[in-house]
Amino acid sequence: MTRWLAPLFLVLALGPAQAQETEETDPGLMKRGAELFLRGLMNEIGPELNQMQDSLRDLQPELQKLVELVGDFRNYEMPEKLPNGDILIRRKPDLPKPPILPEGPEIEL
Repeated sequence: MTRWLAPLFLVLALGPAQAQETEETDPGLMKRGAELFLRGLMNEIGPELNQMQDSLRDLQPELQKLVELVGDFRNYEMPEKLPNGDILIRRKPDLPKPPILPEGPEIEL
């Protein structure tokens, strides 16, 4: 019986060492799988992201005008949707009046 105990003890002792070796290779496989997944995702959505970047580049001057007009967004209350569908964004009442903007050309409504 003691003849079987030594090999059994050896196998049981080396079991955790074998498990540790496989754990070291698992992160490599996980990393490779994640890289393949992200590459595939970028191949699928890459053209749409490029198109969105071009659209945002075209929109940038108008967004800059909006930021100059509004100033600090913390000066305004949360948007409120009226029953007729209009969206109202009120300026907080305890703030000083906004600067007077130069008048643009008149338009007919």
